[in-house]
Amino acid sequence: MSAAVRRRVLVDGRVQGVLFRESCRRKALSAGLSGWARNLDDGRVEVVVEGAVDDVDGLVAWCRTGPKHAVVTAVQVIDERPEGIDGFRTC
Repeated sequence: MSAAVRRRVLVDGRVQGVLFRESCRRKALSAGLSGWARNLDDGRVEVVVEGAVDDVDGLVAWCRTGPKHAVVTAVQVIDERPEGIDGFRTC
């Protein structure tokens, strides 16, 4: 079993109002990941995700395109220390 990792992902572009957070939640849950996704006041979406490195990296890769109607223009990924959170929610 892979060690858990945590990544904070800041997604810029047309990412609010296109079901980005809910689509991200579904992808994360289907991969057995934990964390949360929320809209930021500046128009970005912030995602914090924890789990096995390959699964986390898969979700980060998905964030680079997002759901069908999203237009992602930039993604910033920050490695953090895992906190052991459970479940995945949208804020």
